[in-house]
Amino acid sequence: MTSPRTEWYRPMTARNPYEEHRASSPLELLFDLTFVVAISSAAAELHHAISEDHILAGGLGYLVVFFAIWWAWINFTWFASAYDCDDALYRVLTVLKMAGVLVLAVGIPAAFEHFDIGTVVLGYTIMRIAMIALWLRAAHEDPARAPVTRVYAAGLAVIQLLWIGLVFVPTPWSFIGFVVLVICEVSLPPFAESRETHAMASATGGTTWHAEHIAERYGLLTLIVLGEVILGITGAFGPALSERGFSISLLLLGIGGLLVVVGLWWVYFLAGDDEGLTTQRVAFLWGYGHYVVFAGVAAVGAGLEVAVDAEEHTSHISTTTAAFAVAIPIALVLLVLTGLRRLTWAPGSLAPGWVAFGVVGVLVCAALAGVVGIGLSVLLMGLVGTVMLIGYLLLLRGRELRAS
Repeated sequence: MTSPRTEWYRPMTARNPYEEHRASSPLELLFDLTFVVAISSAAAELHHAISEDHILAGGLGYLVVFFAIWWAWINFTWFASAYDCDDALYRVLTVLKMAGVLVLAVGIPAAFEHFDIGTVVLGYTIMRIAMIALWLRAAHEDPARAPVTRVYAAGLAVIQLLWIGLVFVPTPWSFIGFVVLVICEVSLPPFAESRETHAMASATGGTTWHAEHIAERYGLLTLIVLGEVILGITGAFGPALSERGFSISLLLLGIGGLLVVVGLWWVYFLAGDDEGLTTQRVAFLWGYGHYVVFAGVAAVGAGLEVAVDAEEHTSHISTTTAAFAVAIPIALVLLVLTGLRRLTWAPGSLAPGWVAFGVVGVLVCAALAGVVGIGLSVLLMGLVGTVMLIGYLLLLRGRELRAS
């Protein structure tokens, strides 16, 4: 039984990166759930923007707000993989960070529509107070890696002050400032983990993230995003059925949407990526590349809602455009996920021919929407994905049999 002192305080030392049976904690799962609201809000804004034929502005706004969501998640996830001590102070600071996520979610519509980032920056400021405190605590209780953890703490503090200043910068300079600060954000972890910082850390290396734990965390967020897709589809179908009643095209769209969601889930969870996360370089590329994967999966949900609007004739775009709102995110997820797995899977494990078939297939199905209708077009996308998946699995199975 855990003693009261252990429950209230555990030293925040670097966790063993080879620890067996390392799994996500209940606190991490609760933390992930706070992102449900933010992801749902971003997808809803994208849905409305596309449906109202504000595609370019909506797409750019979506990329901006989803970066804010994704980066907030990634900051804590990698820290927790290295320093999760799960004592009382750690939990309190994590809850403070969760509060910041919820504030961020409230500010998404304003950031999306008018680039009014004040509320989002407020949410980030709350989160950064918690993260800086966590990094400073790690510096105090893990002296060997203090140079690394202090770089993280100082970098976050400086960048956050610049974000606060950006709130008062007028457009178009605020857009330029946003790009510059995003570059600063994504550059901080590689700089903090660089060899120069390691040298100051007496050759102990950087933070001790756990490959299996990280792969599981990314998989769990993928499931959350897929859940948002299902929630969005359900929310779109309810009013359509109640107002206009059942139709064959809606049925086909629903079946196709389900096939798409299941196909994306199956492709993502074909095999674990943790065995290939062996170096910092691979980990950064793999982790950062998931921005497109997460944003793309959520955009599929927005696209399916747009498809329902097109079927119900409540959108301001053509049927073909609505179909491409579904197909393009699917294609991006397949392409980027395949590229990431070139980093983490063994040579010969990929099936690029089948992926190419899937990408080209869904785009062709979208192009046919004006002829066959949006419902059949989405169904064909789902069927193409199913054929791609079956071919992929058969190819991998054949290679396994030949290898044995």
